[in-house]
Amino acid sequence: MTQPVLLVNVVGLTQPLLRHMPNLSALSAQGALAPLAPVFPAVTCSVQSSMVTGLMPNQHGIVGNGWYFRDLGEVLLWRQSNKLVAGEKVWETAAGRFGGYTSANVGWWYAMNASNDVIVTPRPVYHQDGRKSPDCYVVPPELHDILTEKLGTFPLFQYWGPTASITSSRWLVDASIEIIRRYSPTLLTAYIPHLDYDFQRYGPRSPLAIAAAVDVDAALAPLLALAADRGMTTIVVSEYGIAPAHNPVDINRLLRREGYLQVYTQQGREYLDPWTSRAFAVADHQAAHIYVRDDSDMARVAALIKDLDGVDDVLDRNKQQALAIDHPRSGELVAIAEPGAWFTYYYWLDDNRAPEFAPCVDIHRKPGYDPAELLMNPDDRAVKAKAAAALVKKAVGLRYTMGVIALNGAAVGGTHGRLPDSKEDTPVVITSSPNLLAESSVPMPVTAVRDLVLTAHGSRG
Repeated sequence: MTQPVLLVNVVGLTQPLLRHMPNLSALSAQGALAPLAPVFPAVTCSVQSSMVTGLMPNQHGIVGNGWYFRDLGEVLLWRQSNKLVAGEKVWETAAGRFGGYTSANVGWWYAMNASNDVIVTPRPVYHQDGRKSPDCYVVPPELHDILTEKLGTFPLFQYWGPTASITSSRWLVDASIEIIRRYSPTLLTAYIPHLDYDFQRYGPRSPLAIAAAVDVDAALAPLLALAADRGMTTIVVSEYGIAPAHNPVDINRLLRREGYLQVYTQQGREYLDPWTSRAFAVADHQAAHIYVRDDSDMARVAALIKDLDGVDDVLDRNKQQALAIDHPRSGELVAIAEPGAWFTYYYWLDDNRAPEFAPCVDIHRKPGYDPAELLMNPDDRAVKAKAAAALVKKAVGLRYTMGVIALNGAAVGGTHGRLPDSKEDTPVVITSSPNLLAESSVPMPVTAVRDLVLTAHGSRG
């Protein structure tokens, strides 16, 4: 009989946090713990794809949370199709190896069009008048209404943005519990994002970060207990640790000032023009893919970026090979930020000409990652009143704009993406079975998570 496995992704979990997390500490004491070595860039989509395929980014093709789609001429982040991820996924390998195998995916990325038997992933309702309502995409479809009736609508606005909170992680835990009870999958993968929010908002060493760790541990308790009662092997992983941030790096503004990045203007607002830009960057935490149109510009662009305050290194194609990030989707150059620094996506030079989406939570239109979306604009004393007025318009069915996000990254407290610099920002793996994982101070590659799951399936618990 195949041993069932619960694979829980507690984003941002590191070993020092366990002293505030009694349930995960108990799991570690019962089983085993080891540090994890993430891939570069240490961001959600790349690391998760390496965990489930056992491949590096230059093999599975997920070079970040997004990239420049050259054939479309668009920067796109947070795509959801599993077909973007090359390689066989762990549940596909296991289904061919173990009879009667089933899998459930609760919140892990690239879930749509995946081969899991059960899928729950965030997916808003995009209304014809431009409004967006919370919801999720669910397979099988009848499970959608079951979860909504029992748990309420998926709390999208507590999953990302200034109101992101433990509520979304609790919902994902409760959905995982319902799925285990209803379907008894051989593998259930659950994504628990809450540490990511407050660590990036307030910094990973802040009292609010410790409170977030306490909350996550308490939220996980019923899921861990159910897995133990069902005889499941529990594996807890973390994609990355989060380090303190203090230096936002405006890489695209440099390229704009030097004449490489071009914009087009509509109604007085400036929008990135990838078609005519000689070079621009897709900022993604502490990594940035720089797309350079002409080889003749390569050396000059690399030198400009290398001299920018906050930049640690600039990788050409040869240097990208060493970090296994050399893929056709990658930029011709890849920049790595120094410790404490991170890359903004900002490309405008005058805030009055910033694009309409800039002060909003808009993860799909911004041509780069914006952690300021986790915070109400601290420089705007009227920001809460503006948010309240927008909600009134929403309630009566009027169009509204929730323009409450700062146009600078000064308030962001935590970041990630570069490979860990210390134990405090090194992710971990915990197993409930002491025989499954050898205690070690040497980090286990995240690519080994796939085989760890397969080994657990073949064990007797």
